[in-house]
Amino acid sequence: MKTVPISEFKSKCIAVLKEAQRSGKGLIVTWRGQPLARVEPITRQPGKRKLGIFRGRMTVMGDIVHSDTSADWEMLR
Repeated sequence: MKTVPISEFKSKCIAVLKEAQRSGKGLIVTWRGQPLARVEPITRQPGKRKLGIFRGRMTVMGDIVHSDTSADWEMLR
């Protein structure tokens, strides 16, 4: 595990965190040579397929391709 002094961690915080996420390896932040904190990346879990998640749960009423919205505009006036 890589060690990083707190001064370097403060000045390059985002870059250090992105590198830990990219490499998958954690790091230890030190203060005056003593371990202060351990930073470990969170591994991302592949998400479930979302396409078709509402299949069978909803019903489309009417024509959604050729709908007449003129009545809707009249109501907004």
